[in-house]
Amino acid sequence: MSQQAFLYHSKVHDLFNNIQKVMIGKEEVTTLSIVALLAQGHVLLEDVPGVGKTMLVRTLSKSVDCEFTRIQFTPDLLPSDVTGVSIYNPKEMQFEFRPGPILGNIVLADEINRTSPKTQSSLLEGMEEGNVTVDGNTVELKRPFFVMATQNPIEYEGTYPLPEAQLDRFLLKLNMGYPTAQEEMKMLGIVSGEHPIHNVEAVMTQDELIGLQEEVQNVYVDEHIRRYIINLVTETRHHHSVYLGVSPRGSIALMKASKALAFIQGRDYVLPDDVKYLAPFVLSHRLILSSEAKFEGMTTASLIHELLEKVSIPVHREK
Repeated sequence: MSQQAFLYHSKVHDLFNNIQKVMIGKEEVTTLSIVALLAQGHVLLEDVPGVGKTMLVRTLSKSVDCEFTRIQFTPDLLPSDVTGVSIYNPKEMQFEFRPGPILGNIVLADEINRTSPKTQSSLLEGMEEGNVTVDGNTVELKRPFFVMATQNPIEYEGTYPLPEAQLDRFLLKLNMGYPTAQEEMKMLGIVSGEHPIHNVEAVMTQDELIGLQEEVQNVYVDEHIRRYIINLVTETRHHHSVYLGVSPRGSIALMKASKALAFIQGRDYVLPDDVKYLAPFVLSHRLILSSEAKFEGMTTASLIHELLEKVSIPVHREK
């Protein structure tokens, strides 16, 4: 069944269709991006250049009537270029705060691994706590606040691997993938004239988005589902192939994402299938494999799939 068939909420359906006018053949990535947006999490898009990472973020931002800002990460970017800086105004004889791009609603952190770890970490406080500290003063971020970061694979020249603490702040890590020949043919057809992103209009207001985010928080999570999440996460901490397992933040992230997925499917309760579907996207980037496991060709994604087969699924009991 198509991803679109699962979107029962009318506003979410409109948002999905609006993005699909530009993003050909990216139904799953689009759906998961909406899941993260409604769960008040953040997304890390990793893939090779030219597959549409930045285009997805731009289309999503134009589809929601919120303030969009962009941070183009480069090797010489400073933390103050992200958070903002206080500049002395001689006329007023006082310092004035000039906000940085992190003070937008939807923030595109483009090629985040092109800059130094020091500048990368300037996003940490805002992504986790909803505020930033500039010159000793705490500045509250706007609602909603949603970061979509793009990065090239770490094997590429001029990239810096994201520190574990930063990776843990992203609710989901997604890959775009190459389009099929049929999808690429359709893509060439729609961009032969004016690019469709120029005609994208907002289908959701800022207040509507905040309202949906609040509704997601009310989705019911049964104790058996919570136990299932904990069992999955606990297995990552004790597996012989894992050097560093998933933190409690990962458990919370998996529950939040599952609630958002249940909501857009028209349910007010979470199913084990929601958890099982989202686990690879939520947990894979939150653990580190041992050197032996890497040498044997194991990946974090394959480990999560192994654990999903191992951990027993609870019997569903409706609310």
